[in-house]
Amino acid sequence: MAERSTPTPGPGTSHPIHSSELEKEFSTDTADVWMPANPTNKSNKKWPAVGRLLLGGLLLLLFLISILFIALIGILIVDSSIIAPGVRVMGVDIGSMTKEEAAAVLSEEWEQKALLMSHEEGVWPAGIIDLGFVLDVSATIDRAHSQGRSLLSLQQLIIKGADIDPVWSLNTTMAETYLGELSEQVARPAVNAGLQIQDGEVIETPPVEGRELDIKGTLGRLQEAPAQVLADGRPPLSMQPVAPEIRDVSQIAQEARRLLSTTVTIQAYDPVRDESLEWAISPSQWGNWLTLELADGEIAWTVDEDAALESAPTWLPALDDGRYFDTENLINDIFATLFAQDPIVKARVFHQPLKHTVQSGETLSSIGWNYGIPYPWIQQANPGSDFLRAGDELIIPSPDEMLPLPVVDNKRVVVSISEQKALVYENGQVKWDWPASTGIDSSPTSPGIFQIQNHESNAYASNWDLWMPNFMGIYRPVPTSDFMNGFHGFPTRNGSTLLWTGDLGHKVTYGCILLSSENAAQLYEWAEDGVVVEVRP
Repeated sequence: MAERSTPTPGPGTSHPIHSSELEKEFSTDTADVWMPANPTNKSNKKWPAVGRLLLGGLLLLLFLISILFIALIGILIVDSSIIAPGVRVMGVDIGSMTKEEAAAVLSEEWEQKALLMSHEEGVWPAGIIDLGFVLDVSATIDRAHSQGRSLLSLQQLIIKGADIDPVWSLNTTMAETYLGELSEQVARPAVNAGLQIQDGEVIETPPVEGRELDIKGTLGRLQEAPAQVLADGRPPLSMQPVAPEIRDVSQIAQEARRLLSTTVTIQAYDPVRDESLEWAISPSQWGNWLTLELADGEIAWTVDEDAALESAPTWLPALDDGRYFDTENLINDIFATLFAQDPIVKARVFHQPLKHTVQSGETLSSIGWNYGIPYPWIQQANPGSDFLRAGDELIIPSPDEMLPLPVVDNKRVVVSISEQKALVYENGQVKWDWPASTGIDSSPTSPGIFQIQNHESNAYASNWDLWMPNFMGIYRPVPTSDFMNGFHGFPTRNGSTLLWTGDLGHKVTYGCILLSSENAAQLYEWAEDGVVVEVRP
């Protein structure tokens, strides 16, 4: 194929431009294309350089001012007792304070700090000083004061401030003393296995392990890492277990259940009326009165008197005419007899004093006769009653005042003034039926309920110069006198003359009850102190 040649244009001639050449010409990178400057903005080329110079100068000026300010502050701080601004101790800002001011603030802050002594079952607040942590105020203030007084510390102070750790020490003696006091609060005594009574039933309670503070162990933890203790604020308490002494009470429970199956029988007697009452109290009634504890492996029973008294209306029979039981003593007697094989409780019915309105024609003597109380006793209970008027109100002493001794069961002597005889009863049956003589009308034997209070083999009555064999006193005619009326045999006078041997069965004495000497001797041996004597009109 023939080679094509491109003619070279001559001067003044033109030649065609091919598109490929145009693309080559304009494919050149635009960065290499020169664009002529706008002749109207020639001054813009100078301003960027000037701005940079101005900005650099301004920054240099600020830097110099800062250096000067820091230098001035440093000169002020280094040569004074003022603590640099931004210094904190324990989170308390003490900057710009004097050493003395900062010391007072830190001391107060330290005194108010508290730690929480902790255990899995609770926490106990403790003052940091009580626990033996002692702040070295002077050393802490010196450390804070040193901040900002070197170039490096000053830079750090300006950038982020300074939080200084306090200087302290642990006084183990103080800590041990405090832990000794704390041990009483945190201790939990061991609880032995025990017994309780609920609704009359014996319930066994399990043993519970106790705890006590391990003072040495806790102190050792404080000494190992005191800084960590302060940082955490919750120093741990070391505890050690305390084992209960009694773990098994099954055998004791059986004994208690046997006791609580006991029914108590109460036999009450009214010596004034000569009436007997009997009733039973079941465990369901008295069981809730009792509480028990174990002492050295033995049951220690106690009575809840309040509970017993509160429940009294449910187990005591109702009485009439001012009669009553001594409930407190009865409860104690019930408790005392519970441990007997045959628990029978003896009780006594008592009588309240009465009130009497004086009727026309009555005297103290007649009133006493009707109530069975020697009239001087009524006189004593009513001062100023020597002269009675109809409508006056008198207090009649309780007949129990004539019965000062415990009453003897199943024995009773009945004397009839009208029949002039004495009947001796044993177990409700007449044992002896004897003639007797009581006091003459001018010195009568008082009717009433009395009891034998003493025995004298041969008593002397100085008022009548009488010796009375086998004397048994039954009442004092006058409450303030030791003189007593009572039983005796035929008296003697002058040591030889035997009196009243032919008068038996007629009123002849000065208030005593005369029996034959033989019968008086029998009664003397049979009737112990406390036997009730009923003297009927």
